[in-house]
Amino acid sequence: MLTPDPHSPVSPPQMLKKVHDIGMSKARLRILPLFLLAVLAGVYIAFGGVFSTIISTGMVGFVPYGVMKTLQGLVFSLGLILVVVAGAELFTGNMLMVVALANRKISFVQLFRNWGLVYAGNFIGSLLVAGLMLLARTYTFSSGELGKNILSIANAKLGYSFIQAFALGILCNILVCLAVWLSFSAKNTTDKILSVIFPITAFIAAGFEHCVANMYLIPVAIFLRRIDPEFVVSTQLSAEALNWSNFIVKNLLPVTLGNILGGALFVGLIYFLAYKNHPEFRDSEQ
Repeated sequence: MLTPDPHSPVSPPQMLKKVHDIGMSKARLRILPLFLLAVLAGVYIAFGGVFSTIISTGMVGFVPYGVMKTLQGLVFSLGLILVVVAGAELFTGNMLMVVALANRKISFVQLFRNWGLVYAGNFIGSLLVAGLMLLARTYTFSSGELGKNILSIANAKLGYSFIQAFALGILCNILVCLAVWLSFSAKNTTDKILSVIFPITAFIAAGFEHCVANMYLIPVAIFLRRIDPEFVVSTQLSAEALNWSNFIVKNLLPVTLGNILGGALFVGLIYFLAYKNHPEFRDSEQ
């Protein structure tokens, strides 16, 4: 096998090899490191949610919708940049582990062990940031406009039907997994960051739904309703939908299912089927 030129572009089959090998290593991670890295990913994605909420505060009615959503997406990219560059375990990105599963290098038990632990860790990390944001009373910033924006975003996310949320979840994780996939072509940190920015900006700008982002964006509003009901009343926004049952049934469940399908099928499995017999991928197994 020829030694690849370190200065040449990374080909799609070589990217598949990296995704495959990393999927195998993820399946073998011990429980504690896996869980801790998952908590970190939840924190990182929540930071992206915090940033995107802040930048859009006060924009509605003053800035064109497309400009506002694009700016939200641009700053939300912080979350996945932290995951990819600093290193963490993100549920939606780990849909790409299906490549190693399809190649029979990991089992369904290993796959679901990873997904389950990472999902739980992401949720805990997201809730941790939500709780700290409320303890810091950041919702009172900008004369309460930030808190009003937090409530508005959560209400909008709970207004989708099950099918709509499911479809938005599929579309979202196609782009998220493509961002992760592109990062495997990177040869330095700058490459990784640039690989992430445009797909993530696009998914936020388009209004697609990401289950881990929603683990912060909706619970922070639910917590706010419980902790400071007087503030919520002062915003004159409806808060009736802001409860855990609505969050889980109307948003988290359909979005999670959509994210699984979007990332696992439309990115991981399709690329595996396309390149599984390519010499640059098969050579990696010899």
